[in-house]
Amino acid sequence: MALFDLPLDELRAYRSESTEPEDFDAFWEKTLQQAREHELNARFERVDAGLTTVEVYDVTFAGFDGQPVKGWLRLPAGATEPLPLVVEFVGYGGGRGLPQENLLWASTGRAHFLMDTRGQGSAWGGGGATADPVGAAPAYPGFMTRGIDAPENYYYRRVFTDAVRAVEAARSHPLADAAWTVVSGASQGGGITLAVAGLVPDLVAVAPDVPFLCDFPRAVTLTDRHPYREIGLFLRTHRGRSAEVRRTLAYFDAVHFAARGRAPALFSVALEDETCPPSTVFAAFNAWAHQDKAIEVYDFNDHEGGGPFHDAAKLRWLRSYA
Repeated sequence: MALFDLPLDELRAYRSESTEPEDFDAFWEKTLQQAREHELNARFERVDAGLTTVEVYDVTFAGFDGQPVKGWLRLPAGATEPLPLVVEFVGYGGGRGLPQENLLWASTGRAHFLMDTRGQGSAWGGGGATADPVGAAPAYPGFMTRGIDAPENYYYRRVFTDAVRAVEAARSHPLADAAWTVVSGASQGGGITLAVAGLVPDLVAVAPDVPFLCDFPRAVTLTDRHPYREIGLFLRTHRGRSAEVRRTLAYFDAVHFAARGRAPALFSVALEDETCPPSTVFAAFNAWAHQDKAIEVYDFNDHEGGGPFHDAAKLRWLRSYA
């Protein structure tokens, strides 16, 4: 696929036309307040993963509405003092996987918490273990239109709330240094990362890779690749509901969370990415509030982005923060 979006010089100046709801902050403050009415009840159970350099814990904590959410906590074997913490979120359709997967961050001497995504974990990887017990109005197959009739019902209200509670759960472990918390993720995980960065004020660094869930007004009309296409296919059947859908999505647009980012950030973008078009990523990057920000541009890559090359870039970058 050749370049299909704006030229790079225009991307660097691009601003989203997504309109932020007037009650955006109040909506999220109320949502998180309701979640915190339930005890976090984070439980860490050691599992035998057959590893000698990394210890793995099966984690359960209370997410949205107190519903149980799973995760893995991985620690360098033999750690006795609190460690810098990386909280990671996974891509669309994936789950937390198996205990022996995703060993990079623990191998750097950090604590690594990987959140399972409710209702997902059946499309790729080692699977997931968290149900989404909430019903919804008619939706297109997938997750993008579940509960899209109203912000209060939308699927990502539950996911973003889970993610904030995941940070709280990870920080509650005695070997996690809460003062040195980094959040990261790719694609859907990158979008969740941006949401958390806008809702958790005291992170030390943020690393969203080719983030999804950014600049909905442009994304749903620019690309016909899934998952964004789920929204268009829903509206193809439910004619006349575009304004209602736009209103719901505005509460979950990562551009608005980025405008509240209070920590240094390293983004990545791929200029041939049709899943998360470059302009939508730059929309979030250009909105990022903290002055200490950078973006790695992968000129001839699709949604794989920088892959292991970007992992190396993040490792170099994070040496300054955690």
